[in-house]
Amino acid sequence: MSAKQNNKIGISGLAAYVPPYRVWLEQWCDWTDSHWPKIRDVVGRSFRLRGPNHSVYTMSATAVLRLIDQYDIDPQEVRFLALGTESSTDNSAGAVIIKGMVDQALKSRGLPPLSRSCEVPEYKHACLGGVYAMKGALRFLATDGRNSKAIVVSADIAEYARGSSGEPTQGAGAVAMLVEENPTLASIDLANSGSASDYRVMDFRKPMLRFCGQDRSETHQVQDFPVFNGKYSTTCYIDETLHAIRDMYEKRGISAIDHMRSLKRIFMHRPYRRMPETGWSIVYLFALNDGTDSDRDELRGYCDVAGIALEDLDREMRAVPDVAEFACEQGLQNDAYPLTMAVLQVFRKSDAYQSEVIDKLSLGGETIRDLGNLYTAAMPAWLAAGLEAALEEDIDLTGEELLTLGYGSGDAAEVIPFYVEAGWREATRRIRFGEALSTATDLTEAQYKAMHDGRNAVGLHVVEQEEFVIDDVGRRDDRHFQDVGIEYYRYVSGA
Repeated sequence: MSAKQNNKIGISGLAAYVPPYRVWLEQWCDWTDSHWPKIRDVVGRSFRLRGPNHSVYTMSATAVLRLIDQYDIDPQEVRFLALGTESSTDNSAGAVIIKGMVDQALKSRGLPPLSRSCEVPEYKHACLGGVYAMKGALRFLATDGRNSKAIVVSADIAEYARGSSGEPTQGAGAVAMLVEENPTLASIDLANSGSASDYRVMDFRKPMLRFCGQDRSETHQVQDFPVFNGKYSTTCYIDETLHAIRDMYEKRGISAIDHMRSLKRIFMHRPYRRMPETGWSIVYLFALNDGTDSDRDELRGYCDVAGIALEDLDREMRAVPDVAEFACEQGLQNDAYPLTMAVLQVFRKSDAYQSEVIDKLSLGGETIRDLGNLYTAAMPAWLAAGLEAALEEDIDLTGEELLTLGYGSGDAAEVIPFYVEAGWREATRRIRFGEALSTATDLTEAQYKAMHDGRNAVGLHVVEQEEFVIDDVGRRDDRHFQDVGIEYYRYVSGA
């Protein structure tokens, strides 16, 4: 639905939940003999670990209930509840699990449940599931869901094997979003968004074979370590981002480089700190090559320092590499754009890199350094942090375009313009993102290893307050009654 039409559709609220269990990456570097300055600059500062009684469903339900409370939502008006995740552990039910928990908590307060006419889809595509869920909500409200409300919750548990290159990029959390007509926070211009997708074989996968034989007797955790190839994943991210951006600019019929320079804030999928910086830098260099003679002169300057002929770079940028061909042992370390990556190293030392990349990715960036990777919740979490930062720093965002870019390994990308509405300040005051991060329990090395491995952590004070938790996991597999593997939940109210 175009933000420029009279009947705007967009977001009016955000609410988050992150588990309290925190690992400081500087300490983690000491535990693992890793290089802290590199981890600090490339990855971030800390990450959260899900607790022994957490699942993607409990975190999602807590975020949804917070959204309802913080924005005084009438549950009966919610007719679309979507879950975007790659961490679900039930291959049949999806968002209806969240609906059941939220309904139970609402009824216990004497409040009506979510509408019985509520659709409850789950969207799965790696880190892009939440964006796809949001697009589904926008389309619902533009058609048969008019005059109702939608809630989209993006939630994930990012975990990697200890000793793997992905270990410092872990994280867990959920962000719920209120989507409605006449939004108070930001309208969304879906008609002028950009999309791209291509199958990349082994970029980042989660075959069900990994689940076989897991022991859940000591905690309720199901470990979900992905099969991934780091350098190849970066190549896929860059390539698909370029295609989605190109699609958006073709739809809008505007100059890419002029529009990019006009933008003040950009929010992208952020698996770790350096990735969006690299992605947007490559997009900027490509846009220079498609710009005016003056733009190409700027690009030529970077090429000269890198010792690369602009004509050779131009040929590389205009080629369309088949990145899927790299998906073999011999090709995983290849770059799709090797000359561009060399020019990037020069560009990073320029004043333009600071003004066109770092400054535009800075809003809320300090807060996000303490989240780790939230997969599908990473981009909406950054958006929530950025809005709160703007409010705190007294930056007027009214009428401003915020360009958002979601990405999911496998792989696909979505570029969607948001336009900030006049009521954004009041809507932002209710987000309480900083408050959601304020509760933290720092883990020792022994506690981290135990929790990571699905064991009880000695000396750990389990913090459970005003949130949903797993109460039990079914084990019956009889002829007349089966609940093996089914999670039972309860809501822990405040003290």
